[in-house]
Amino acid sequence: MQRNEATHTGRHLRICVIGGSRYFGRLLVERLYAAGHHVTVINRGTSRPPAGVEHLVADRDDEAALVAALGTRTFDVVVDQVCYTPVQAEIAARAFRGRARRYVMTSTIEVYDPATAELPATAPDTFVPETAVDPADWRVRTDLPWQDAAYLEAHYAEGKRQAEAVFTRDGGYAFASVRSAHVLGGGALEFTGRLAHYVDRVRAGAPVAVHAEPLPSVFIHYEELARLLQWAAAESEFTGALNACSDGALDVRDLVGTIAERTGREPVYETVASGGSAPVSPFSFDRHYAMSNSRAKQLGFRFSATRDWLPEAVDEALAGTHRQYV
Repeated sequence: MQRNEATHTGRHLRICVIGGSRYFGRLLVERLYAAGHHVTVINRGTSRPPAGVEHLVADRDDEAALVAALGTRTFDVVVDQVCYTPVQAEIAARAFRGRARRYVMTSTIEVYDPATAELPATAPDTFVPETAVDPADWRVRTDLPWQDAAYLEAHYAEGKRQAEAVFTRDGGYAFASVRSAHVLGGGALEFTGRLAHYVDRVRAGAPVAVHAEPLPSVFIHYEELARLLQWAAAESEFTGALNACSDGALDVRDLVGTIAERTGREPVYETVASGGSAPVSPFSFDRHYAMSNSRAKQLGFRFSATRDWLPEAVDEALAGTHRQYV
């Protein structure tokens, strides 16, 4: 990996990445290091970072082990890729208090999902701004069974909302949360298998389960998200929430239509009733929470258009190793 001796800002920062083992997280680590920053990765040791990157092995859920691994290190910025609960946020807030000037948490579009919380209504023809979820006002419940994997999976959005709330209120550093849209691209690197789900079904002529009137959502390419996180960590000083999504909303039929064009196969749809118990494909939504990216643009970040990179992402999925979405 080529390492540059100058960054966009002219500063070489000490940056700690919690997680950063795969997909856009690993790409972020590679880009930060190549830009000349001193990068430290903390994970449980199941994956080593790129050569030249400092590696600390610790379980972030074990506060004593995390503090011991950190030693006397201090950082300009921490980028937390794997914070899912308020308990994890509280541990990190204590461990990095006095060690970091700025803390950036990777969050999610799911914080806006009206199916998981009572949120202000947003008209379907508008895009949801960051102010729709204010973590400063969000109730934190560390007594809930966040350590239970099934509970955490079922309450993913709430875990992220409460984690943001913990960091927002801590006040030990400047805090920013990057609320990512649905991430696509990279073929087999896209470990959730959601795009592969559609590619496989269209290619096999299998029915795709969709709502009768699916609502649009927003997406981002994994390379663009890595670039935005690099900008957030090393080239910007914003605080608070920031939506991260490429330009242009798509509904599930738009997505499948692109796959049909790339495969030359006619898609087959199976309509599922809204609010029912029948399973539906991963990007078919019967509720509106497509995000606005206007704040990031006002701060100087420029996004690509989803329709520009989606065909290549589909081609990568066609060439990659697919697995069924679960």
